[in-house]
Amino acid sequence: MTGIAVPPGDSRSTADRGRTQANGCAMRILMLSDVCHPRVNGVSTSIETFGDALARLGVHITLVAPDYPATKPVADASHDGIPEAGAAGTLSQNPRVDIIRLPSRAVPLDPEDRLMRWKPLAELDRRLAGADFDLVHVQTPFAAHYAGLRFARKRRIPCIATYHTHFEEYLFHYIRFLPRSALRLAARALARQQCNSLDAVVVPSRAMADTLRDYGIHRPLQVIPTGMPESQFVRGNGFRFRQQWGIAASRKLALFVGRAAFEKNIGFLLEMTAIACRLQPQLMLVVAGEGPALPALRRQAAALHLEDHVRFVGYLPRAAGLRDCYAAADVFTFASRTETQGLVLLEAMAVGLPVLAIPALGTADIVSPGRGAMAAADGAEEFAVQLLGLLDRPAKLASMAREGIAFAREWDADAQGARLAGLYRELLRPAPALDAANPQVASR
Repeated sequence: MTGIAVPPGDSRSTADRGRTQANGCAMRILMLSDVCHPRVNGVSTSIETFGDALARLGVHITLVAPDYPATKPVADASHDGIPEAGAAGTLSQNPRVDIIRLPSRAVPLDPEDRLMRWKPLAELDRRLAGADFDLVHVQTPFAAHYAGLRFARKRRIPCIATYHTHFEEYLFHYIRFLPRSALRLAARALARQQCNSLDAVVVPSRAMADTLRDYGIHRPLQVIPTGMPESQFVRGNGFRFRQQWGIAASRKLALFVGRAAFEKNIGFLLEMTAIACRLQPQLMLVVAGEGPALPALRRQAAALHLEDHVRFVGYLPRAAGLRDCYAAADVFTFASRTETQGLVLLEAMAVGLPVLAIPALGTADIVSPGRGAMAAADGAEEFAVQLLGLLDRPAKLASMAREGIAFAREWDADAQGARLAGLYRELLRPAPALDAANPQVASR
C-alpha cells in the first residue's frame, strides 16, 4: 500500500469505541466497492458525493476499489477533481478520504467494469492489520460484499451495504440465454441472502425499501438518497453547446443523460421522438452517454429515419460540456423503469431543466411531487403528446424550472451525509448491559 494513508491502530475495545462514536467523535469507515471513478455511474457518483459530505463531518473514509489499468487518466469525471485512473489518492482531493486500488480483471459480457481479484481481497485484513475501523460499508453486491462482510465479522464490527441496483429488472438485459423468470428468482434470492447477513441496509428510495421488504429482507432498512452538492447547481452555456454541435437555436431539444445501457429504455425515447417529429419537425433528441447499447441505438435511430432528429454526443465531462448540454435543452426526458433513485433527474432539475419522466420505482420519489417534474405516460405516443404540450407552453417550462431548482435543493448532500453518519453512530452505540433485576432487558 505504498503511498496510501491508512488510519493508525487503535487499542480501544469495541464498547469504548462505540461510546466514543455515540458521543460524536470521529469515525473511521472502511468502504468497499466493485465500481469507482473513473467508471462513471450512479454508484461511483454516490460514493463521491457521500465521501465529500462525510469528510466534512470528520468521518474518515478509506475506500477499497478496483484499478482501471486500461483507462486514460480522467481529470473531470462526474465531479471535478477526481484522481487519475489507477492512482492511489483521494476523492475530490480530500485528504481525509483515502482510496486503495486493488488489481482487477475484466468482467465477462461487461467491458466497462472491473472485478477485484480475489487474492488481494483475501489479503486485505493482513494489509490493513495496522489500521482500526469502526464500521464496514459495502457499496456493491459482488466481490466487495463478501470481502467486506468477512473483514467486518473478523474484526467484530458492524457491516452495512447500500442497495444501489434493482437487479431483478437488470440481469435479463445482459444474460439473455436464461429465462427472465429464473433470473428474477435468482436476483431475489441473492438479495435476500446478502441483505439479511448485514447489520443494516441503506436504500436510496422508499420504493426500493418496499421492494426489499417484499423479498423477505428483515434487516433494518434506512432510506437515505444520494444528495445534491452545491456544485450541481452551476448552470452552463447552452448557446455554446448548440454552436459546438451545429444545432440551430430554433430547434426544440429533448435530452437524455446517462449510461447508454439497455435497461435505461432509451429505445423507447427514440420511438417517442419518431412520433413527436411528425407534429414538430424542429424537435431533436440529444443522447449524452456511452455504453453497450449505443450501437443498437444508432441502428434503431437510422431505421426510424431520425438522422436529423437524434444527436448522440457521447460522454461529456461535467465542467467541459455536460453543464452546457443541460443548459441547451428544453426538457429532460427519462423512461427507465429500473432506477433505485434516478439521481440524474435531480441533476437536471438543479440547473433549471424541466423533467418529463416515467415515475417507475425510485424515480417516483422525484417525479410524483410534481415540483419541476411531470409524470409521463408509459406509452410512446402518449409520452410524445406530453412532450409537445410542454414545449408549446414556455410559461409552464419557466415555472417548472424554478420549482425544480427549489426541489433539488431540498436533497442537500450535506444533510444526507449527516443522516448516513447518524446511522453509523446508531450502529456503533454499545448494547445496554443486562439488568440483573430485570433479565428481560436484552442487548441489541
